[in-house]
Amino acid sequence: MTSLLSEKAPARTYAAHAKPWWQRTLMTRDAAIIALLVVVWTYASIAILNFSDPITVYFLVLDITPILLIALPMTLIIITGEIDLSVASVVGLSSVLFGVLHREGVPMVAAMVLALLACAVAGAFNGVLVTRFGLPSLAVTIGTMALFRGIAVGALGTTAITDWPDSWGDAVQARIGDTQIPLMTIPLVVLILIFAVILHFTPFGRGIFAAGLSKDAARFSGVNVDRTKLILFTLSGLVSGLAGIYFTLRYGSARGDNATGLELQVVAAVLLGGVSIFGGRGAIPGVIAGVVLIGTIGSALRLDGLSANIIQIITGVLLIAAVIAASVLGWTGRIVGTYRAPNERGEHSSDEPSSKQSPQRNRSE
Repeated sequence: MTSLLSEKAPARTYAAHAKPWWQRTLMTRDAAIIALLVVVWTYASIAILNFSDPITVYFLVLDITPILLIALPMTLIIITGEIDLSVASVVGLSSVLFGVLHREGVPMVAAMVLALLACAVAGAFNGVLVTRFGLPSLAVTIGTMALFRGIAVGALGTTAITDWPDSWGDAVQARIGDTQIPLMTIPLVVLILIFAVILHFTPFGRGIFAAGLSKDAARFSGVNVDRTKLILFTLSGLVSGLAGIYFTLRYGSARGDNATGLELQVVAAVLLGGVSIFGGRGAIPGVIAGVVLIGTIGSALRLDGLSANIIQIITGVLLIAAVIAASVLGWTGRIVGTYRAPNERGEHSSDEPSSKQSPQRNRSE
């Protein structure tokens, strides 16, 4: 007995990861959406003449810029388990405010700043209703979607402000040197890096995931869930305002109905990019691939001569498919986890020797 007690127990070792690196890299929703993007792009390049020409890619980047801008804060909001459906209305509100201020003689930069501040306040208004009053974000943002759009349309009616300096419109659509890469790519890449660092490499980002998995557990862990959501809704309003300014300068028109229906494309791209509608899961690379996929499909269908209504229908189908896929994957994961649980608890099948069946063998070892 003394010798048995004096023997040193073997040190336990654990694998660095539960799955091999290739499985953790390739068997993910991010990798799946990127692979689907490659397939769709390849097919469109073969089936549609001049689809892969640099000029087509140039206009594709310009088209997806407002979607990608809004999708970045939307990703963080949906990971917390909330949603913001008022983003397209904030784009219209920003466009109208920017146009009215410009028409009244306010300098361009000052008009931009004031429009952005107003949109940040609109986003904060959503956040206050959700966090301070405990209202569901779906109902709140549906209401403010109508509210902000009504203010924007009511301010201008059916008229549009089109008197814009050519230099500003040219700057938005400028290219990098002699290439066909839009100059807007640079601020887009900077914003993508900022949001990726915030979400994946900061304590604030870990709090976002924690809030989406369980609000109560996040609060017990020291995460201020209400403050986190308020910041995200304010950020969503601010970035949507920036998209509204871009929208106005690119098309040279400030209208109250600008970007109508854009929220559908944003939400579809985010969910298609692997973000769970139930919160707690998502990544920036997948969202970027989802945005590019939505833009690629829309661009290919337009070049093929299909109407905007058909593109809207396909976008809606993709949105439904993304939600169904998330539910099916979650259900499959629970089923697999149920079958794996006995082995993870150390239980053995009948044909394997256990410690209870052969205690003498364990002692001798």
